[in-house]
Amino acid sequence: MSTVVDDAASVEFHAFFERHYAELARLAHLLTGEPDAADDLAADALLALWHRWDRVRAAEHPAAYARGVVANLARTRIRAAVRERRRITLFWSQREDRAENPDVAGTVDVQEALRRLPFRKRACVVLRHAFDLSEKDTALALGVSVGTVKSQTSKGMAELRRLLGTDEASVRVHAGALPAGGAGGRER
Repeated sequence: MSTVVDDAASVEFHAFFERHYAELARLAHLLTGEPDAADDLAADALLALWHRWDRVRAAEHPAAYARGVVANLARTRIRAAVRERRRITLFWSQREDRAENPDVAGTVDVQEALRRLPFRKRACVVLRHAFDLSEKDTALALGVSVGTVKSQTSKGMAELRRLLGTDEASVRVHAGALPAGGAGGRER
């Protein structure tokens, strides 16, 4: 009897994997800004979901649960990268020949601007505008209140407008036009 249940769970998980892998990889890419890390984060998230599949499949919104796992893994990755950058900065700040205020290219695309947003603002903007999720679904995915989603999305969009030097309509159009085929725009 347990083999039949295990086989059914395996088939159900495989269908979930096929249905949501590309979306989760795209989310990871947009949250981290790292196309190479997106596949790894999506795979890590799905492995974690498989280990808790009984709980996930019983959840009211399994896809929202999966997005939350990806968001948490992305947050952990970003925090680790920030710590590493701080260590490198401390090392290089000892050098006398460092460059102050390096000249950065004049044009900043939406992905670069997104990387500059704090994680929660970035996650809210990406889920609301690139994934077209409702405020409620975004709140579920991130484990925050709807009010937090509204506030962080509004503040994130304002920062994007400032960073891109454009109006809100242009930011929304560009955010909605982020790669649709998963991380890096690759087909899955």
